[in-house]
Amino acid sequence: MRVKCTVSYDGTGFSGFQIQPGQRTVQGEIERGLKKLHKGQEVKVFASGRTDAGVHAIGQVLHFDTEIYIPESRWPNALNSLLPEDVAIQAAAFIEEDFHARYHVRAKEYRYKVSRSEVRDVFSRNYAYHYPYKLDYVKMREAIKFLIGTHDFTSFCSAKTDKEDRIRTLYDIEFYEEDDVLTFRFVGDGFLYNMVRILVGTLINAGRGVLDPYRIPDILKARDRSLCGKTAPGSGLYLWKVYYDN
Repeated sequence: MRVKCTVSYDGTGFSGFQIQPGQRTVQGEIERGLKKLHKGQEVKVFASGRTDAGVHAIGQVLHFDTEIYIPESRWPNALNSLLPEDVAIQAAAFIEEDFHARYHVRAKEYRYKVSRSEVRDVFSRNYAYHYPYKLDYVKMREAIKFLIGTHDFTSFCSAKTDKEDRIRTLYDIEFYEEDDVLTFRFVGDGFLYNMVRILVGTLINAGRGVLDPYRIPDILKARDRSLCGKTAPGSGLYLWKVYYDN
């Protein structure tokens, strides 16, 4: 039977989600736990996508196949008892055999947190990007208007991306500030390598006044990474939710 799980993890202590030789990864820890649960049998998990080192998840989704019957409601506790404290299965459900956590994704939601406190908080350094300087939120909202929609986002992805098709649709971008934390919210049909972090860096540049928001259309057309802002640190990024048709 196929099991679909929603997973949260603190990315601080991981070299990313995907298994890498000699590195601690989220996938590696989950598959290790499943192997224990299956008495030594290897079980491979398939996720909605990869996250980089230091990037967190509130609602990553994955699936795996199993011959062990455990009621849906008991799967989270059964697996969590075998996982480290920085990974947790939040929910589990039996799903159709043809469901695929990656290929059936309809949209993803990422959030990015920026600490706006004047003094750096050492306890939040792994969970938010500290940027205490003045930002013009009006200009940032002007820039957002040009980013929503379907575009070639080559300018907004790392040169290391392995995707040839770089056309993506952003359905919504917004931000809000609460208790000295500025939170960006991005919803789209997919995201390229480092895309969200580069979008954040570019919006911050618009807020700083070093980038005219009305240049965004030209930056998109140029397909030139050097025209955008710097890549914001991975520590502020969260995979918040993955959307499927059902």
